[in-house]
Amino acid sequence: MDVPLWLALIVVGALGIKLIRPPWWLVAVLLLGGYLLADSLLAPAIDTAVK
Repeated sequence: MDVPLWLALIVVGALGIKLIRPPWWLVAVLLLGGYLLADSLLAPAIDTAVK
C-alpha cells in the first residue's frame, strides 16, 4: 500500500503532538526538515538505511 508523503507527515505530526506534547515550532521544524530531506540528494541513502 502506497501512502502519500504529505499524509504520512500529517499522521506522524498529529500522533507526536498528541502523545509527547512538544512545542509547535519543534514539530514544524521536524516535519519541514523531513519533507525537505525526502526531496534531496540524500533520499536514496536514507531509503537504503531505513530498509
